[in-house]
Amino acid sequence: QLQLVESGGGLVQSGGSLRLACTASGYSSDVYAMGWFRQAPGKGREGVACISDSMTDVADSVKGRFTISRDNTKKTVYLQMNSLKTEDTAVYYCVADGSHDRLWLGHGDYWGRGTQVTVSS
Repeated sequence: QLQLVESGGGLVQSGGSLRLACTASGYSSDVYAMGWFRQAPGKGREGVACISDSMTDVADSVKGRFTISRDNTKKTVYLQMNSLKTEDTAVYYCVADGSHDRLWLGHGDYWGRGTQVTVSS
């Protein structure tokens, strides 16, 4: 069973930056894609970014501000978030799956517990 543990969330002022990290542990041979989703209070879950060997997807709402990267040797995926806005406030979840498309559609097999990101004005 694969476990995903997120870190790096916190409180930041508008315009600031944060970097989230997610490390996978346990059996992971079927993990091909890793990514991030978020859920703001009172809103549905939203895909933020996803990365695999062949492609990267980034939501239009964060394109140009957020960058996803991956270190396969460390089984870790990162989300560098710059120029943060109050509307980026949400719980951010790390996701992993054997399929990039399935993950990006929100159907990833493995989910972390989430890390809170709060952007103040």
